[in-house]
Amino acid sequence: MTLSLYLDTDRWRTHQQSVQAEFANLVPVAKGNGYGLENRRLAAEAARLGTKLLAVGTPHEAAEAACWYGGELLVLTPYRIGEDAPPLPREVIRTVANIEALSALPNGSRVVIECATSMKRHGIALTELPVLPGVLNGLQVKGFALHLPLDRPDNSDPVEEAAHTVDAIAAARLPIGEIFVSHLSPADLARLADRCPDTVFHSRIGTRLWLGDVGALGARATVLDVTPLAKGERYGYRQHKAPSDGHLLVVSGGTAHGIGLEAPKYVHGLLPRAKGIARAGLATVNRSLSPYSWQDRQLWFAEPPHMQVSVLFLPRDTKPPAIGDELPLHVRHTTTRFDRVVDR
Repeated sequence: MTLSLYLDTDRWRTHQQSVQAEFANLVPVAKGNGYGLENRRLAAEAARLGTKLLAVGTPHEAAEAACWYGGELLVLTPYRIGEDAPPLPREVIRTVANIEALSALPNGSRVVIECATSMKRHGIALTELPVLPGVLNGLQVKGFALHLPLDRPDNSDPVEEAAHTVDAIAAARLPIGEIFVSHLSPADLARLADRCPDTVFHSRIGTRLWLGDVGALGARATVLDVTPLAKGERYGYRQHKAPSDGHLLVVSGGTAHGIGLEAPKYVHGLLPRAKGIARAGLATVNRSLSPYSWQDRQLWFAEPPHMQVSVLFLPRDTKPPAIGDELPLHVRHTTTRFDRVVDR
C-alpha cells in the first residue's frame, strides 16, 4: 500500500544543471516537505551541484540540515525575539527583518538583512536603513535580501525596484557586495548586474530547480482492492448509492499523504473562474474529481479520501485494473507526502 514518486534521476539532474547554468550564483532552497522529495535528498543534490550555501525554511530545518549538508545554511524565516528555536551551529545564517531583532541578536551572529519590497510581507523599510550602522556592532552581515512578487499587473519593473533598494543600501553606508533575490529571471539578473556592477546577486530557487521538469517526476498509487458494484447498490461509510454499474477501486494515498487537500489558488480569467464554480457546484452534490487516472481517464472520488487510502468509482465501460497495478495521479508536490521515492 504505497504512494510512490518515480524519479527519472538523470533527467532530473540534467534539469538542475540547466537551471544552475542560467543562474550563476544559485542558492538552492530545501524546505517544508522537500518539494515532495524530502529535504535530506535535496541537501545531497545541492552538494552534488557544488553549491556552498543551502537555504532552508525554519531554524528547525536548519538544525536537521546541518547533519546532512557540509556548507553554510541560510534560514529564510526571519529571526523573531523570543522564538522557540533549537541550538544552531555556526554555519547557520539568520535572516533578520526588523531593527529590534537585529539589536537582540548576540555578538558574532551571522545575518542576512531582509529589506521591505512591494511584497509588503516583512522587511526593514528603506527609510530605516540609515539607522542600521548604529545597531550592527558585533554582527556579521553576509548580505541583504529582497523577496519580490511573482506577478506585476501594474507593469512595474522588478529590476528598477531591486536597483533602487541597492542604491538605498549604499546611501546608508552599508555593504552592497552580496544581495539575495527571489523571482528574477536570467534576463532581469543580467540587467540588474549592468545596473549594479559592484554587487553579486544570488538567486534563491526551489520550485524551478526541483520541480521545473515535470516529466522527470511521476506519482503513482497502488491498487489495493477492486470490487464490482451494481447501479443503486450502497457502499462506503455513508452508504451512498452507486450512480451506475462499475467498480470501486481502493488505492493508496489519503489525507495523511495530502490527497484531497488543496491550497487556495489565485485564479485568472473567466474560464478558470467558471471551472471553479462548476467544481464547487458538483461538490455540493458529493461529486468530486480525484487526482487519480486509469487508462487516460480521470476518476471521481466515490467518497471523501480516508487517512491512508482513497476510494474511487470506475464506470462499467472501462476495464478495471488488477490488484497491485499502479494508477498515475497528478498532485501538488509541495503538499504531498510520498511513502517512497524510487530512482529510475
